[in-house]
Amino acid sequence: MVQEYFNVIAQGIPTSLMLTAVSLSIAFVLAVVMTFILSMENRWTKSVVNGFLTLFTGTPLLVQFFLIYYGPGQFQWIVNSPFWSLLSNAWFCAMLALALNSAAYTTQLFHGAVKAIPKGQWETCAALGLNRLQTLKILVPYALKRALPSYSNEIILVFKGTSLASTITIMDIMGYARQLYGTEYDALTIYGIAGALYLMITGIMTLLLRKLEHKVLAFERLELEKA
Repeated sequence: MVQEYFNVIAQGIPTSLMLTAVSLSIAFVLAVVMTFILSMENRWTKSVVNGFLTLFTGTPLLVQFFLIYYGPGQFQWIVNSPFWSLLSNAWFCAMLALALNSAAYTTQLFHGAVKAIPKGQWETCAALGLNRLQTLKILVPYALKRALPSYSNEIILVFKGTSLASTITIMDIMGYARQLYGTEYDALTIYGIAGALYLMITGIMTLLLRKLEHKVLAFERLELEKA
C-alpha cells in the first residue's frame, strides 16, 4: 500500500520542480532589475519598488495565490481581455505568485549585498570616472556571488512554497497527496510520504547548492590566503 501511495504522489514531482525552476528564473531577473533600481538615485522608481517589496513580503504567500488566481475573475474587463487565457490558467497563476513573492525577498537579499560592498570599491570606480550605472554593472555581479548562501535558502523556500499550488487545483506533490487522501483517508501515511518526498528533494538541492557555493565563493578563499 505504501508503494502504491508513493507511486501516485511521486507523479507530482515534475510539476513541483518545473514550478520551482520557472518561478526562480523569472524572480531572479526581476530581482536583479529591482536591485539596480534601488541602487540608483531616482526616488520615484525606488518608491515603486519599495511598495512592491512591502506588498509581497508583508502578506502571506497563500493569500497571494488566491488573489492572483481568483481575483481577476471578479472584473469583467479582464475576463474579456486577451490576458484571461493566462490569468484563468492555474499553473500560470501559481508560477506568477511564486515568482513575484520570490522576487521581493530576493531583491532584499541582493540589495543588502550591494549595500555591504566595501566603500573602497565604490571609491575606486569613482576614481576611474565611472558613473553610477557603470559602477553597478561592475559591483552587482560581485555582490550576487556574496549573496549566494542566502539565496540558496530562498531556492529551497520556493520549492517548499510550491506545496501551496495544490490549493488552486495544481496537481503537484501535495495535489496528488490531497487527491489520494480524498479517497483513502489515510492521512498519516499519505502526508508522511509527501513530506518525505519534500525532505528528500530539499536535501539533494541543499547538497548541490553547497557545492555551487564552494565553487563560486572560491575567490574569497584565495583572497584570504593571499592576505
